[in-house]
Amino acid sequence: MGIYGQDWASYQSSTPDTSGLSFAFVKVTEGVSYINPRWVSQRDHAKANGLVWGGYHYPNMNNSPQAEADHFIDQVDWRPGDVVILDWEGYDATNSRVAKSTQRAYKNAWLRYVKGRLPHHPVGMYANLDYWWNVDQDGYCADFLWIATAGRAAGDPGIRAPWMFHQYGESNGLDRDYCHLAGISELRRWALSFHSSPPQETDMPQWIIGHVDPGAQPTVVLLPHGTAWDSYSRRLHLGMDQITDVPATGSVRVALHNGTGWRDIRAVQVQAASGAVDVDITSGDVKVSLQTDTAGVTFAIETW
Repeated sequence: MGIYGQDWASYQSSTPDTSGLSFAFVKVTEGVSYINPRWVSQRDHAKANGLVWGGYHYPNMNNSPQAEADHFIDQVDWRPGDVVILDWEGYDATNSRVAKSTQRAYKNAWLRYVKGRLPHHPVGMYANLDYWWNVDQDGYCADFLWIATAGRAAGDPGIRAPWMFHQYGESNGLDRDYCHLAGISELRRWALSFHSSPPQETDMPQWIIGHVDPGAQPTVVLLPHGTAWDSYSRRLHLGMDQITDVPATGSVRVALHNGTGWRDIRAVQVQAASGAVDVDITSGDVKVSLQTDTAGVTFAIETW
């Protein structure tokens, strides 16, 4: 039971062999400037052979997740049933120098922003076991998880969390993938279900919890979802919880977006668990930056 696919990038052919495949995920962009020169041909080839198609973005997590998401989304004439993916890994020279807290914040912000722009598509995340176990802290992957575990049998990724796709190995320069659904028709129905159904509303409370590395300044963007944000005045509550015996302080910057730019920027000092700041939210996006000089500090953001 289950179906098979592959993921392709520029070092694959423009027309890879699709024998035995039900889906193909194609790299479209990287950072804010790179575009896979073969992605259009690879997409068209996959669809011409009846495959479910998805496009993915590889990040430079030093950049704005919104800018990178816009660069990615704007390349594609998204059609019903297309799958949208963040390739969340960072072993290259640029990303390996980015604080893990920033990488986590990037992941959450990118997924939420893209889901806001493409609410009628399945939006999900690719991660390997290292990133899933050692970098991720909240398990947030939007609509689905694509997990990579080399050396294990297809469909046995070695995790307990729900997953949709499993990258289980590589052969002849091609990454091999598996989906636990019974057939391509079921996969296509799943992908199309996001188009036929209205996006789910996310009511509050909503918690985002992460770790702040010393000297880092991760940014979290919270997007309004559904009518809940229109019907009620919301309040953002930020606090930092100390998980060591060392007194900790942090700087919190909050900004609201009015549709054209960030406004109403404010900065406060937060002292361990005793400090917090509340911000009224009536509409728009919220951007939060946190910084601490003390190791072993977690932050908590709540909206309600």
